Amino acid sequence: MKPKRGTFRLTRRDFVRAASVGPAAAWFAACERAGDAGSSAGAGSSAAAGREVPQAPRWVKDPSPFVQRVTNLETRLELIDGFLTPNELFFVRNHSPTLRIDPASYSLRIEGDGAETELSLDLSTLEALPQRTITAYLECAGNWRGLYPELTGTRASGGQWSTGAVGCAEWSGPSLATVLELAGVRPEVVDVNLVGLDSSGFERAMPLAKALDPDTLIALRMNGEPLPADHGFPARSVVPGWSGSNSIKWLGRIQVSTERVWNRNNTSSYVLIGDEWPAEDYAPAQGKVINELVVKSALALPRPARLAPGSHAIHGFAHAPDGPVAAVEWSPDGGATWLEATIVEPILPLAWQRFEFEWEARAGSHTLVTRATDAAGNTQPAEPLMNDKGYLLNVPLPHPVQVE
Repeated sequence: MKPKRGTFRLTRRDFVRAASVGPAAAWFAACERAGDAGSSAGAGSSAAAGREVPQAPRWVKDPSPFVQRVTNLETRLELIDGFLTPNELFFVRNHSPTLRIDPASYSLRIEGDGAETELSLDLSTLEALPQRTITAYLECAGNWRGLYPELTGTRASGGQWSTGAVGCAEWSGPSLATVLELAGVRPEVVDVNLVGLDSSGFERAMPLAKALDPDTLIALRMNGEPLPADHGFPARSVVPGWSGSNSIKWLGRIQVSTERVWNRNNTSSYVLIGDEWPAEDYAPAQGKVINELVVKSALALPRPARLAPGSHAIHGFAHAPDGPVAAVEWSPDGGATWLEATIVEPILPLAWQRFEFEWEARAGSHTLVTRATDAAGNTQPAEPLMNDKGYLLNVPLPHPVQVE
């Protein structure tokens, strides 16, 4: 599928002439050195020499409104009242501390045996391409993992998120398809692998068809502002409906491959592993690779919550990879009875939906539950998706509330 060109006049040949072929090697090396400078090995040698080493901040944004989890910041959903998640309250999933990049030195490489031409594009070039804007939610595939013991009776390995590893924003930038068109894509291409510039070199691959989806973006702006550093400045991918691990921050390389790309993040991480998920004979992955997310809903309340007796307007957020969410039900009694919640506009196919209902709360202990259904009829299941790393947990979530 060819992206819309609008009034953009430069051709792929113009870009091939103008773009420098190959990497900006010195800059990439500098980024690697900056990542190494914060390593535990460097800190250890300084400590051994008797010097106190100041630790670089893990994030640029103020972490105080969040639940802080090592390099991650979990959003408190009760702080989100509107439809979009403000940049300063959007969750942060990092595999290493936030990278700070000089935009004047930034370049994005397109390379690999599936690219007709290797290119290196600077930020001004990306900004000059036709821009597309979408409103989409992003969610970590491990969101709710910290609730796994409560909901399944077992503990899952990995970051112990509650409900706040999700957010919804407006994203703007060129489509990935537009950038791939500049380099040229050979007919035999299978996968497109995206690689970040962070010190972990985080990467994830996607099939060519998903890379060419017009809604798969190289985002330069978030909620109308340049990407914040914590969210991938100056450029990141945004892959709506797929695990947040596909939306690579600080995007540095696009590898176009004529073969299936395998790496840690689709063989042992972001894979459903367990007795119910045997490895495929043809693939090195330890189980089923996670791409698409699942339908979910959660209340925008502290967990557990405390409320005064009386009438309360309760709201929450529901989302589905094949959105929009068509209906949300809520239960005041732990799932014994179900009532219809109101979905609040706007209703957009790639976004989450805000829902609300009125609850007449009486003194005592209560369990509120919500259940979302998308337009295709997919709903939250009664039984949890069992897997060793607790991915994609999406049973109707019991929410304890004490009214006093």
